[in-house]
Amino acid sequence: MTPSPHRRRAMAGTAVTALLSAGLVVTAAPASATPSADALIAEVYGGGGNAGATLTSDYVELANRAATAVSVAGWSVQYLPAAPKPTSVWQATPLTGSIAPGTKYLVGEAKGTGGTTALPTPDATGNINMSATAGTVALVSGTDPLTCLTAADCAADPRVHDLVGFGGAVVVEGTSAAAPSNTTAVTRTAGDTDDNGKDFATGAPAPTNGKGETTPGGPTPPTGVPARIHDIQGTTRLSPLVGKQVSDVPGIVTGVRSFGNSQGFFFQDPNPDSDPRTSEGIFVYTGSAKIAVQPGDSVKVSGKVSEFYPDESGASSLYQSNTELGSATVTVVSSGNPLPAAEVLGPDTVPTAFAPTGGNIESLPLQPDKYALDFFESREGMRVEVDDARVVGPTDKYNELYVTTKPTQNPSVRGGTVYLGYDDNNSGRLEVQSLIPFSQVPFPKANVGDKLAGATAGPLDYTQFGGYVIQATQLGGYVSGGIQPETTAKQTVDELAVATYNVENLAPTDPQAKFDRLAGNLVHNLAAPDIVSLEEIQDNSGAKDDGVVAADQTLQKFADAVVAAGGPQYRWTEIDPTNDADGGQPGGNIRIAFFYNPKRVSFVDRPGGDATTATTIVNKHGQAELSVSPGRVDPTNPAWNASRKPLAAEFRFQGREVIVIGNHLVSKLGDQPDVGRNQPPTRSSEVQRGQQTAALRAFVDQILAVNAKANIVIPGDFNDMQFSPTVATLTAGGKLRDLVNELPANQRYSYVYQGNSEVLDHLLVSTAPRGVQYDVVHVNAEFADQASDHDPQVVRFRPSTGNELLDQLLDLAHCFAPPAK
Repeated sequence: MTPSPHRRRAMAGTAVTALLSAGLVVTAAPASATPSADALIAEVYGGGGNAGATLTSDYVELANRAATAVSVAGWSVQYLPAAPKPTSVWQATPLTGSIAPGTKYLVGEAKGTGGTTALPTPDATGNINMSATAGTVALVSGTDPLTCLTAADCAADPRVHDLVGFGGAVVVEGTSAAAPSNTTAVTRTAGDTDDNGKDFATGAPAPTNGKGETTPGGPTPPTGVPARIHDIQGTTRLSPLVGKQVSDVPGIVTGVRSFGNSQGFFFQDPNPDSDPRTSEGIFVYTGSAKIAVQPGDSVKVSGKVSEFYPDESGASSLYQSNTELGSATVTVVSSGNPLPAAEVLGPDTVPTAFAPTGGNIESLPLQPDKYALDFFESREGMRVEVDDARVVGPTDKYNELYVTTKPTQNPSVRGGTVYLGYDDNNSGRLEVQSLIPFSQVPFPKANVGDKLAGATAGPLDYTQFGGYVIQATQLGGYVSGGIQPETTAKQTVDELAVATYNVENLAPTDPQAKFDRLAGNLVHNLAAPDIVSLEEIQDNSGAKDDGVVAADQTLQKFADAVVAAGGPQYRWTEIDPTNDADGGQPGGNIRIAFFYNPKRVSFVDRPGGDATTATTIVNKHGQAELSVSPGRVDPTNPAWNASRKPLAAEFRFQGREVIVIGNHLVSKLGDQPDVGRNQPPTRSSEVQRGQQTAALRAFVDQILAVNAKANIVIPGDFNDMQFSPTVATLTAGGKLRDLVNELPANQRYSYVYQGNSEVLDHLLVSTAPRGVQYDVVHVNAEFADQASDHDPQVVRFRPSTGNELLDQLLDLAHCFAPPAK
């Protein structure tokens, strides 16, 4: 499930820092195809004077990112058709003067017969008649026409300072920007990455000259229906005015997003209606950084009402939509007004029930007093506040975290919120992002259990990646909750310790620091288990899709790191998959592998296992043995298509047989989101996981049919919860114990997702092992700084000999057993 790059993360990266001013004029040195640090192309519009256009002229707008003025005297703006022929020539418009820091420079081009509004006075003027939909524009340090006709040749020309190709143009930086039209321009949305498709988006043309002037009086406001925000929002998730033009919508600006790929502002009506279902706030999408409003401005907004789905899938989206205004004109009535009071979300404010049911809930009347998702929807775009908010999801790489408005709702032992059932989805969770520039207030690097003391407040938004989110204009002060990585007890000399650890796409190309962190976890936090099932071991070339499938370099580097951390010299066993057949990151060929300590256990090596050969159960004098060890379980079964195949291996510990079956079941990608418009969500991936655990259970039953007292351990990443049908297939009949269910409810988690502390990793054992001790060792999932997104688990037990009397004697001797060395 790959997210669309457009508006992917409203808060991705850092905030735009205000440019410094200076009087010194400098001349920028010519640059080849590298990101521009000073003058660049900000906007291109070729629809001037065409049918449907408001503006009468084409234009190119430049900008200066530097802290000093940039002289463009002797430079030019040049244009090439989208599909140049060998005889095609670049058309050039000479430039004069300079571009002050943080300002624009307007180049007026050809004028058409249509339109009603002239450009503001250009800083330079030419007569290039550009296409409205496709072409290439270059900023050139010189006035002689360029001669390059391919992207590669233009990238090699040192005179090309910046370049944008749009509408499928041949000459581009990276990929082509989207096609504009007679009524839209291509506008730079952020900095310069040398990828036009990422750096530019289409939006309303907004020419600005070096004096900061726009079109006289601004764009002509479109006519529309007078409305207030609550009229637009309506009493369901979809606006009754969607697709319509509205005019003079009043409100107070409550938050401005001037960076990222979803730029615009929130505003809120300070005079609400009496209907609790209708929101009084809304987002205005501007599509560029030209946002001339600030919090406290009283504004009137005219624009078109739309329902924006954050994955841009429209009617086929699985998510809820954001009601918003686009193609907007804004009139500032006054400034410095107090913001509408934020609604404080206390422990009892948000309903406990999560969502209504019945399929697509978009058209259902909102019931904000009954369901959490309805409550939040009825506040979409409005200011809300959480006081002394406890963090239940750590800060991620996008500078986002989760808090809870309900501190007593299923609290974990370490400060999170535990997910204990599909009908108990922890309705108090809210994501927090920030509209405050990080240069002013750095986003807190918070762990689960930390606190944002005081008020965290801002407009309520909705995103594809986390549901409802506070776009904070005020962040509570960071207070540490003090959690530390856990350690588990050392196994005794007669206990076997088996662990599972998803090491998140581990490859030789990863930094040594990741290997060292993971190795330290095994040695110090997990007390050097005897056997470790490792999930997501990548091949020797990592994510490079080059046909390599061997992973010996990955495993050797990891084993060496364990020794360096003071641990045992682990050996390993695994089976290379068929190239690109097991899912995961393309080219990575993730697989399950076993580390084992040869000083404590013996690996029973029975050759013959490969990617497609199944291991089977052999009855050897009443003992269940594997035909090949290691061997894959039923690998040609369609249940394992595009998924990791279970890896079974036979070990001996103090003369007793133990069969370990490592797993990494198919992921949850493709499931409908819990915060989506379909309720309850369809979890389509459960079907394949159910087929996988059915095949796995059949294999276990074959073992137990030979030896009912067989020592079986089934570790791994099951990508499903302890209460799911997936796991129930394995535990049905009581022949296998899912050990996480034997923990207190507030300790049942190994993963944190969208603020829910939940279970994806499991350790199951047969009923034969004695003295079972089980531990989820929390070292990653609750922390902003992680070696993996999963927490490891370990089980310690005394394997059965199959002789009840002997087992009893061994149990007695265990009372005097020292820790293992």
